[in-house]
Amino acid sequence: MRKRAMSVLLAAAMITGTMTGTAVMVKADDEPVTLTVLAGQSTTDAGIEDMIDEALAEKYPNITLEWECVDWGNDFQPKMQQYMQSGLPDIMIGKAQDVSTYAPQGVLGEIDSTYLDRGLDASRENVTIDGKTYGLVYNAMYQGVYYNKAMFKENGWEIPKTLDDLQVIIDDCKEKGITPFASHMVDTWSIGNMSMQFAMNDVFNKTPDWGDKFRAGEVSFSDSEDMQNALNYNKLIYDNTFEDTFSTEQTDCDAKMVLGDAAMKVSGSWSIQNFLDIDENFDFGIFPFPNQTGDSKLIFEPNITIMTSANTEHQDAVNDFLDLMSSDKDLAVEILDYTKTASMLKDVTPTFSNPSQEDIDKYASEDMIVDVTLGNNQLVWGGFQEENAKDIAAWLQGQESIEDCLKACDGRVDSSSAN
Repeated sequence: MRKRAMSVLLAAAMITGTMTGTAVMVKADDEPVTLTVLAGQSTTDAGIEDMIDEALAEKYPNITLEWECVDWGNDFQPKMQQYMQSGLPDIMIGKAQDVSTYAPQGVLGEIDSTYLDRGLDASRENVTIDGKTYGLVYNAMYQGVYYNKAMFKENGWEIPKTLDDLQVIIDDCKEKGITPFASHMVDTWSIGNMSMQFAMNDVFNKTPDWGDKFRAGEVSFSDSEDMQNALNYNKLIYDNTFEDTFSTEQTDCDAKMVLGDAAMKVSGSWSIQNFLDIDENFDFGIFPFPNQTGDSKLIFEPNITIMTSANTEHQDAVNDFLDLMSSDKDLAVEILDYTKTASMLKDVTPTFSNPSQEDIDKYASEDMIVDVTLGNNQLVWGGFQEENAKDIAAWLQGQESIEDCLKACDGRVDSSSAN
């Protein structure tokens, strides 16, 4: 059972001024309060709750956080559905795409501009509905194809812009006994993530409202050549990765990448943590997975997003928490360096060495970055993308046909939208 705030009666102390004879009111300590927090964490995030507790104790010692940390991909949505029945925690930490799921249901509190103004302008874009902002976006990840810079240089491989360019690298890898792609398909969330990366550049960059058309019966997985191309890239990865990909965990996969057993990995910033833990000098870059038209963009994903309950009994304490998270730059740098992610707060720059930053800056300067929240809002993760990934895994392992996989995706149309 979740703890509620402790009710403590404190009296103001009155001291009589001896020099003036006037009564001076001394403000009593703030009332102790416990805020409940549901934190849906990505693989990089476990442990940041301790950093936040320490910073909060220093600035607002009267506030205690009661954390419930769950895996965002598997458990955050079910927990939210449970709490929708009994009352939401005071604070929820998820992803930007969660705002479009829950804000329209009237359960999220509007975030005050005092805290939002400390964030980058781009951080409001996908957490604002009907002119009101319901999420404080804290950090961001990038997604694409990580590549071993030394290996690319040694073999004379150019960064591929087309699928034909990519196939040249794959063929040369196989001739030289190098595994083209590192992957850990035992984690179906990884398959789901790759599938959305592929869909962003082959589907949503051309048809931003593809999901709406899907629900209107105008397009389908079974009939859409663009969507089928996107899903088929999973087969390209599967045919050119470790034979034991369906029993390889992420940490082992990332280690193989660092050790030179594979040239590339379709992934996101969450892999950087592993890369640098294994070898702090590992030199890697990132490029967007090529699409059919040769104009792929690097993918940007707002990650840690703070939401609040519309019905919290402790709004002042919640605001203090928002103040801490949006203003404590030392805490922000500590979290960013730990998670190996990019800041969404103004004037905050992580200090960890990110060899792929040069590539990120290049794509940003060329306006070749796209926010994946578009795709995730059109086709939601919970109950749709994650379930489709299971059918894709079954297809890759020969347990069902591609036609059956596509039909299964189409059969989930009612689960494709949060609203």
